[in-house]
Amino acid sequence: MDHRAFGVETEYGVHYVPSGIDPRTGSPTGRLNPEDVARYLFRPVVSWGGSSNVFISNGSRLYLDVGSHPEYATAECSLPSELIASDKAGERIFGELAHRAEAALAEDGFSGTIYLYRNNADSQGNAFGSHENYTITRSLRFRRLTDALIPFLVTRQLMTGSGVVIPDPSQLPEQARFPVNPEPHFAFSQRADYVQEGVSSSSTRARPIINTRDEPHADAAVHRRLHVIVGDSNMSETTQLLRLATTDLMLRILEAGVPLPQLQLAHPVRAIRQVSHDLTGTEQLDLAEGGTRSALEIQWEILALAQHFIQRHGAHHDELSAAMQLWERTLEAVEAQDFSRIDTEIDWAIKFRFINRYCEKKGYGLDHPRVKQLDLSYHDINPDRSLFYLLQSRNAARRVLTDQDITHATEHPPKTTRASIRGRFIRAARDAGMGYAVDWTHLKLVDFPLHTVHTKGPLDTDSSQVDELLARAGLEG
Repeated sequence: MDHRAFGVETEYGVHYVPSGIDPRTGSPTGRLNPEDVARYLFRPVVSWGGSSNVFISNGSRLYLDVGSHPEYATAECSLPSELIASDKAGERIFGELAHRAEAALAEDGFSGTIYLYRNNADSQGNAFGSHENYTITRSLRFRRLTDALIPFLVTRQLMTGSGVVIPDPSQLPEQARFPVNPEPHFAFSQRADYVQEGVSSSSTRARPIINTRDEPHADAAVHRRLHVIVGDSNMSETTQLLRLATTDLMLRILEAGVPLPQLQLAHPVRAIRQVSHDLTGTEQLDLAEGGTRSALEIQWEILALAQHFIQRHGAHHDELSAAMQLWERTLEAVEAQDFSRIDTEIDWAIKFRFINRYCEKKGYGLDHPRVKQLDLSYHDINPDRSLFYLLQSRNAARRVLTDQDITHATEHPPKTTRASIRGRFIRAARDAGMGYAVDWTHLKLVDFPLHTVHTKGPLDTDSSQVDELLARAGLEG
């Protein structure tokens, strides 16, 4: 499949800090739990959408997930840059909702600040995800897909992990406490320590690398949706480009039936943690067929396969060349242990550079409380206080997009997928004040319940049925 639809679902961590102080005790007043904050956050959404689960005019979906996590599912996209823009638009949208929620809280007597974090775990040990979705052909054998893809996903954290400070390894989730470095250290991935299975139909009870629930959100006879839930939430646009473009390329290789090396892992869950806690990339991972390979060796072998595939079949979009170069350069940097080659482009390396320099300047160890605060601040989506956005403003984090690209994506869907149809439909209905119902594959006006439009082609961009329905309702076609 040379062109596919793909998207990202991002769950955000929520934290509320009251600013009022009780003069008698000196303690903060007006504490709120995440559920209360989430209700305030979604008040404007419920006001115009009648629900805390809505599709918006840029083709994306806003909703509250399990545990009162605000979640944003991007519109379907067909290029990495489109998806990065749509994903970053979600930050802008939630940032505005947080600002409005703070004002509403103040009116109700609660003075404080809402923090939204694009990370993967909170201080209580709760985990939340950044899930990737890729449309794949139904004819691709799923077992072959997972066998080939899991070694890639387990080891791609060398390139796409967001980085995390482990101040006290004894506080890792119980299932992650295999022998790791007992001292405070830096790891590649926030998500890795919370993974519990290789593949599973569950996404919460048992967090797998690949979720097998078969919900194609498309024509089920033609398409399947690959649901990858092992990825870290990336702040860096260039890291996102690498994550999306290389995974898409891997799927293209698999769909083409290319023979793959035997790299299946004997213990994928153990391996993903081994990789995360080894910044050298050299720890040996047991293979299912016997023998061992390191994360670096697996990635070098897959990269060589991908390069050969592109030489024979060509690049299927213009953004692939930059991703391939960054992929190779990142492996070289890890192999040489010279992270300066990638410390403005790869999330974990950007964070590693700042944290190390800060600790050297202050004389702190990685277990100092201020270091953990900075780690969390990296993932704050508010550009006025986020460590990541401070670094980006100082050109210490390279970009793929412009601010204008993101602003445009907050209001407009991608033009290359069915999201363009959905966005046009929602905008026309809202402008006319007409009730409507929308999901990934259906569009319906409440006043015309017998005229539901089906949008089962993820890459469809034109629908005469939508034009006819809008015309029948007297709306702009």
